[in-house]
Amino acid sequence: MSAVVAVCRIVTAAVLLSCFSGYAYAQDSDKESMRMQADRFLEGMPSGMQQRQAAAIRNAIAGDSRDLQSVRNSRNAVPQLSDNVRTVMLTPSLRLYEPIVCSDSKQLPLLIYFHGGGWTFGSLNSCGRFCDAMAASGKMKVLAVDYRLAPEHPFPKGLDDCVDAIEYAVRNSNRLNIDPAHISVGGDSSGGNLAIASALSDRCVGMIESLVLFYPVTKAFADNSLSWKKYGEGYGLDAEIMDVFNRAYAGDVDPYDERISVGMCDSKMLERIPRTLLVAAGRDILCDQGKEFAAKVGSRIMRIEFPDAVHLFITVPGQDKAFGESVSLATDFILNR
Repeated sequence: MSAVVAVCRIVTAAVLLSCFSGYAYAQDSDKESMRMQADRFLEGMPSGMQQRQAAAIRNAIAGDSRDLQSVRNSRNAVPQLSDNVRTVMLTPSLRLYEPIVCSDSKQLPLLIYFHGGGWTFGSLNSCGRFCDAMAASGKMKVLAVDYRLAPEHPFPKGLDDCVDAIEYAVRNSNRLNIDPAHISVGGDSSGGNLAIASALSDRCVGMIESLVLFYPVTKAFADNSLSWKKYGEGYGLDAEIMDVFNRAYAGDVDPYDERISVGMCDSKMLERIPRTLLVAAGRDILCDQGKEFAAKVGSRIMRIEFPDAVHLFITVPGQDKAFGESVSLATDFILNR
C-alpha cells in the first residue's frame, strides 16, 4: 500500500477525493472511538439472535413465514424525524424524505435508497434514520424503497422493484422537484447489492449519476475469503445467516448469476458502474468481497474502510461514530460531483 494511502484521513469526501481515489483509513482517534463503540455494540447483541433469525428464514423457505414475520416486525420501528425533515408517502412502497426548508429553490439532487436485511427483512422504517440524516442536510431529497422480500419474493422481484423506483423518480422528477441529472442510488449490505445490480440493469443505463454503498454484498455465496473466515461468527453478520440470506434471495436461480452476484461481472459490464463511494466495515464477513469488487471497478470507485467497525452501523443504532462519518462522507460525495 502506498504512502499516499497511509496519510489519507477521513475528514470529508472532498478532501479524500483530492488525496486518493481508492482506499482510505480513519484517524487514530476515530479508530479508537469506532472500536469501542463496535465492541459495545457486539456485546449488546442478544445471544443466539442470528441463529434464531436464520431458523426463521429456513422455515419461511419451507413455507412457514410466521417467525420471519416476527423478525420483520421487530425491525420496523418508525424513525424519529429531524425538525427540518418531512416525509411523503408517494406510493405504498415509496417514501420521500425532504427538507422542509431548502437551501435554495432549485431542483435538488435525489438519493434513492435500498435498505439492508439480507433481502428477507428490513423496511422503509429500518433505513429511516439514515434517510432522515441525509435529507437533514437541506441539500437533497431521499427516496426510500420498500422492495418485495425473499423468500416469498425471490430474485428478480426485489430487484425489479428497485429498478421500477429509479424509473419512477426520473419520470416524476418535475413533480418531485428533483434534478433528474443528479440521481444517486445507494444501499447497505443486500441493499448495496440491489443498488449495484440496478446500475448494471439495461433499464437504468444513463439514469444514475453515482452510487453510495455501505458494506455491500457482491457475492451471494460463501466466498471463503480471509474476512469470511475470520469474521464469520460474532461480528454482526455470521456466515450461517449469510448463507441462508443468499439461498432465500437466489431461490431457484444460480447464485453465481451476475445479476445476483454482481462481483462476478466482467470488466466490460462493470464499465456501466457510475462514480461510486463504498464505505466498508473492516471487521466484517463481507469486507474482502467488497475490496475485490472495488479493485475490479477501478478508478471510478472510492473505497473507505473503517477498520474497527462491524456490520450494521447504518441501520442498527450503536456505532454512532461510523454512522455519523458515513452520513458526512455520503453527503459530500453526492454534492461534490
